Amino acid sequence: MSHFSQIKTQIRNLSSLQSALTELGIEWKSGPTEVHGYKGLTHNAEVAIAQENGYDIGFTWNGQEYSLVADLQYWQQPWTVNRFLNEVTQRYAYHTVVNETAKQGFQIAEQQKNEDGSIRVVLQRWAS
Repeated sequence: MSHFSQIKTQIRNLSSLQSALTELGIEWKSGPTEVHGYKGLTHNAEVAIAQENGYDIGFTWNGQEYSLVADLQYWQQPWTVNRFLNEVTQRYAYHTVVNETAKQGFQIAEQQKNEDGSIRVVLQRWAS
């Protein structure tokens, strides 16, 4: 029997999550909405990602952070679950840093993607 699994993340900002998904080319729908799983089971989510097989992936708010919710038996993404979460989390962190530092007057001065997949960002702020 298959069922929904919830995987904890460190994702707390919805707009940064949505920006990360968009940047990765993942089509998503804003909620609240239901994600569909095995035998018609549903789970409420703030972000839903439809899969061609009809079994959705979602991100649901637990009061502190977003959890990935999906029926992992029907996972149909180009990446494994771990790789998917790593990619989303990296882009989420990037967008969170850029957005939060922009509020403090910083701008990106330099950006470089390293061979290991990490991203180096240099920020600057001019005093007035």
